[in-house]
Amino acid sequence: MRCVRCVYWFPIDSSNGIYIYLGSLRDHETLKLIKSISTIGFFTALSRVLGFIRDILIASLLGASPLADAFFAAFKLPNFFRRLFAEGVLSSAFVPLYARLYASEGLARAQRAAEEVFAVLLIILIILVTVFEIFMPTLMKVIAPGFSATPERLEMAVVFARTTFPYILFISLAALISGVLNSHGKFSAASSAPMLLNITMILGLLSSKSYFPSAGHALSFSALVAGILQFLWVFWASHRAALALRFRKPRLTPLVRKLFRSMIPGAIGAGVVQINLLFDIVIASFLPTGAISYLYYADRLNQLPLSIIGIALSTALLPVLSSHLQQNLHEKAHHTQNRVLEMALILTLPAAVALMTFSEPIMTALFERDAFHHKDVIETARTLTAFASGLPAYVLIKIFSTTFFANYDMRTPAQVGGAALVLNVILNLLLMGPLRHVGIALATAISAWLNAAVLAFFLRKRRQLILDQRFKSRFPRIIFSSLVLGCFLSGIQFYWSYDTPHLLQTSALAATIFLGLMMYFLTSLMAGAIVYDDIGSVLKRKRKTSQT
Repeated sequence: MRCVRCVYWFPIDSSNGIYIYLGSLRDHETLKLIKSISTIGFFTALSRVLGFIRDILIASLLGASPLADAFFAAFKLPNFFRRLFAEGVLSSAFVPLYARLYASEGLARAQRAAEEVFAVLLIILIILVTVFEIFMPTLMKVIAPGFSATPERLEMAVVFARTTFPYILFISLAALISGVLNSHGKFSAASSAPMLLNITMILGLLSSKSYFPSAGHALSFSALVAGILQFLWVFWASHRAALALRFRKPRLTPLVRKLFRSMIPGAIGAGVVQINLLFDIVIASFLPTGAISYLYYADRLNQLPLSIIGIALSTALLPVLSSHLQQNLHEKAHHTQNRVLEMALILTLPAAVALMTFSEPIMTALFERDAFHHKDVIETARTLTAFASGLPAYVLIKIFSTTFFANYDMRTPAQVGGAALVLNVILNLLLMGPLRHVGIALATAISAWLNAAVLAFFLRKRRQLILDQRFKSRFPRIIFSSLVLGCFLSGIQFYWSYDTPHLLQTSALAATIFLGLMMYFLTSLMAGAIVYDDIGSVLKRKRKTSQT
């Protein structure tokens, strides 16, 4: 039996067996890629649902208060390193290196290299955490200089930051182990680990009144515990897969030096969006109380599609592209890249339109209760609209950067990211006056679009991004379908009632989301964004594979 023509049904609701056919796949590697994306996307989506429950509890207990601003500013520091390392530069630099060693010299050599990196990384992280703990008051004045005008808020931020910062030690080590697992196509443990953070913080919030001075203290302690649990989780998974790393005596071998040298420019290239968000906190600290909270809650909503789509696509794409390029299979690499871009835009463009046009009903249904008032809803919704305008760009940056990393080029994304970072700071300063926190979010979106456009320019110039006819044909149809969705949601919002009971609003929001999904799918089908000849039928109860 040999697979001649493979087809794939992508899960819409995998628990009920509902899939959508994506068309013929030219090779087994592409099939594996989409299966990997499905796994990562499923666990990421589940984690984000838990994250929303966590944020609803935070909004209910803290609202947009000075205590909330203090915690969000403090948690931004370890969270920045989490997104940068766990979802960015460490994996981006390590996975291609590990894959190359595994392909050329075997598993034992690749594992030994991973163990060498693990030992040196552990020492670096211990030193880093120690230094940051000592100088945390000074560091918080740099991250949130505006807090100096309110000493109590600054003091709370320092306490919270000192409690949460050791989280980066455990999550960075977990990221390295996750890179090993991902290189062998084992994505479940790494993609499910973030759920532990949300579960632990939810439990901390529920017990905050009984065991902690405040909800901020409970959240900070819970984050530290979650980091330990995440490390133990992926370590256990690596042990089960016979890929556990043994501790070696730390040595700066040539391979370790090469890895860390490549990580320095890669940190800027892969993490430019996160660096921009960190600068947002610096500037927002000068704005009135609540600005940091508005940015946090809006970013959390914006991160939902970004994490599910962007991280899933880029995480699954990197090992596949690295493997294709290592074997000089450039045609396969371009085909895979086009299908990933197509999937990214099919999912992110409607998500961006939905968040921009329906931000206020979403925020009202999710957060308006107790300490989070209607004024806070309005301000956060405006901020979400600005953030969401850059959503497709955030995902494209991840995909384009992954292509550079697979070609062992860390420098170009770093240089482009540095330019985008400078633009973001300039726009922040120009827009924060007239638009306040909304201007900060808008500046981040504009700089992200510039970043994505320049990365695409260099990839096309080097012929590392060649758009095929299928992509060129479907791209404008995806835009049209997304605009139709925007008109549909705008019409519903015009008649939306904000005075109805909260449960009714939540139910109406769920119904609107369902109708919007159906509207987008049907419009895409009729417009040709999803071609009828390719799919045969729209929904199916199982994944199919045709074999002869």
